[in-house]
Amino acid sequence: MNRILILGAGRSATSLINYLLSAAEENDWHVTVGDYALQLAEEKVKNSKRGSAIAFNVREEQERVKVISEADVVISMLPASFHPIVAETCLELGKHLLTASYVSDDMRALNEQAKAKGLLFLNECGLDPGIDHMSAMKVIDKVRSKGLELRAFESFTGGLLMPNPNDDNPWEYGFTWNPRNVVLAGQGTVKFIQEGKFKFIPYHKLFRRNEMIHIPGHGYFEGYANRDSLMYMDVYNLQNIQTLFRGTLRRPGYSKGWDVFVQLGATDDTYQMEGVNQMTHRQFINSFLSYNPNDSVELKLAHYLGLELDGPEMHKLKWLDLFEETPVGLQKGTPAQVLEHILKKKWTIGPDKKDQIVMWHLFDYVENGKTKRIRSAMVANGENANETAMAKTVGFPLGVATKLLLQGKIEARGVVIPITPEFYEPILNELNELGFHFIEEEIDLD
Repeated sequence: MNRILILGAGRSATSLINYLLSAAEENDWHVTVGDYALQLAEEKVKNSKRGSAIAFNVREEQERVKVISEADVVISMLPASFHPIVAETCLELGKHLLTASYVSDDMRALNEQAKAKGLLFLNECGLDPGIDHMSAMKVIDKVRSKGLELRAFESFTGGLLMPNPNDDNPWEYGFTWNPRNVVLAGQGTVKFIQEGKFKFIPYHKLFRRNEMIHIPGHGYFEGYANRDSLMYMDVYNLQNIQTLFRGTLRRPGYSKGWDVFVQLGATDDTYQMEGVNQMTHRQFINSFLSYNPNDSVELKLAHYLGLELDGPEMHKLKWLDLFEETPVGLQKGTPAQVLEHILKKKWTIGPDKKDQIVMWHLFDYVENGKTKRIRSAMVANGENANETAMAKTVGFPLGVATKLLLQGKIEARGVVIPITPEFYEPILNELNELGFHFIEEEIDLD
């Protein structure tokens, strides 16, 4: 019997756990789910004969060693900062490790040791990163197999809400992933290459530079640049490419609304605010504005940022109750932490909400002197607040990769990401069977 250990039973682990438990009998697996909150792990395992739930604290070394020593494969769904701790223990005990998170420098440093021990440390095998890598490399390799070279590659992904005509949410957005990451989005280095020119976007301008993208059957989306796109020149072996751009998708109008928070300084995470324990939503916004006892907060904000009092941005802020004298409800916090806490009150997905994942790629290449373009898109809808599209698209790739590894169908070892055919072909094929389809169209630009 193969023993699979899943560390972390949060929302993003739901579909992964269900997938592995459903296949456990046929493949003779036992799935153990460990979480700091035992009840949460028990809820995810339910009454499966092939599963068990345990309380797990990654910081407790003796406990960590004992639990990992009893597994054949470890899947870490913990916050990314804990992956190196888990990886060190897996290396010491000779256990394979899979995660959906970006490869950190600490993780990358374990590559040679993992190879020497014949271990697979697979990272970036979720949605983004993950499905984006695999679906992109499938097309890139197809172009290369013809002896051709890419001129441009763009890739966008968004975790959104399903369109609902009965929903009054003007942002058309809710938290489908870690809220903190949403609040801090774009604060790292943002750089890319466009038509052979290196481009950089400072944070205070990021949400003012959007690209409009149309996906047939699903309408228009706006995309803003995401992190350091240039690192993928080496990852995808695209050193001679003229345009390389990765971004995040939102519904039209989102970026202008979010830019209000950026310009105010409400997304700053570098200092603790005073008086948070007695602060209201309205006072939070007012704390970033000049003192004027004769003007309202709304008027000061509109004047400061050049907004129309009855315009769409002010409407979005009012919908979030940001001008209400509602207590924040925190004892302390940075501006970003206070903003996150306020947003959770309206952006937390309730049981009546369904999420949606949208992924879109663009590839330009030259064949017989003519420029051709391939556009590829995937749209996935969630079922409810538990069986979300986000949980499925993060969890299923990890589940399939775990199955392939235990069946002896993965030869790669060391610290790797799923950009080779042995990963992307079987994983994308099974995702297609599970209902996650990429629709491709090819057009001539000349």
